[in-house]
Amino acid sequence: MRVKYWTTGCLAMLLMVGCSNNEVIIRKQMEMEARLEQLVQGYAAENGKIADLSNGLKELQDKVRENSAGLNQIKATCLEPRTEEKHAEPEHVAAQVSPRVEVVNKETAPADKPLEAYMKAFGLYSADKYKEAVSAFESFISAFPDSEYAGNAQYWIGECYYSEHEYAKALEAFNRVIAKYPKGNKVPDAMLKLGYTYINLNEQPKAKVTLKALIQKYPKSQPAAKARERLGR
Repeated sequence: MRVKYWTTGCLAMLLMVGCSNNEVIIRKQMEMEARLEQLVQGYAAENGKIADLSNGLKELQDKVRENSAGLNQIKATCLEPRTEEKHAEPEHVAAQVSPRVEVVNKETAPADKPLEAYMKAFGLYSADKYKEAVSAFESFISAFPDSEYAGNAQYWIGECYYSEHEYAKALEAFNRVIAKYPKGNKVPDAMLKLGYTYINLNEQPKAKVTLKALIQKYPKSQPAAKARERLGR
């Protein structure tokens, strides 16, 4: 009989312990669910922030594209030569160039205004139309011999011949820049390309003399720096 009561008591205690454990488990489960809900809500809020950041990033990317397009248009106006040895024109010239390079027709008669005629010829050079550019530059020099751009035009004639590997004509054109426009801003460039032309003609001694003369006469110029680099090779 006592065994029966003892057994019943044990079962009752086990049931009580089991119920207590279930309550703990249920409470823990509810706490975890509440925490999970908080995490989900926080995650949703973070997703909202991420979405806002993504939208902001997209707007910035659009602005960058717009700015890049604007920069490309500005570069086009400057008519920068595309080869390594070509040099950009003075800023006061580039600032007056239209956004798109206007290429003249086969008729290379100069325009009424010197700068307009010069820039049309330079547009042909930039488009790698060297023969047409030579004709346009020569027409410019003939029509405006006293223009401040006459020496520049003569230099670009030499560049046209140099680009087409007509080195004898290039020599003549660059020498004319030095002789006819000694105070022009293209004299250092003409001396540099004169040295390069001698190198292409395998006349190394003349090339060295020309490049050293450039360094001595215009030591702080960019062409002089390139001359030093070339002599160092």
